Amino acid sequence: MVALPNETIYLVDDDPGVVTGISRLLSSAGWPVQSFGDPEEFLLHARSHDVPVVVLDVWMPLMSGLEVQSRLKQISPKTRVVVFTGRENALVRGTALKAGATAFFAKPFDDEEFLSAICAAATL
Repeated sequence: MVALPNETIYLVDDDPGVVTGISRLLSSAGWPVQSFGDPEEFLLHARSHDVPVVVLDVWMPLMSGLEVQSRLKQISPKTRVVVFTGRENALVRGTALKAGATAFFAKPFDDEEFLSAICAAATL
């Protein structure tokens, strides 16, 4: 898989272990990664920076990934969103996809499928 030049993938998750793992996976595929453990900090960043693709965890204590997705749509409507969760839930999946997520994954997920979804989001 070839990374797009200068295409940073943003990652928002409150779990440092998950951030490390997903960052390594994305970096191994050639993407620069910028991560945020605080959804508010990410949204503040998105107000003044181009955010082409973001990977969002659903369950975070400060703000759910679905709320981040909703607020991000107002701030940066062209940002492509990939959502993941540790708890599969058909309602959450449907809500995320209906709100415009390009993909939704429940952990554990297949690394190649995940990278393919990131590639697809980055090339939209």
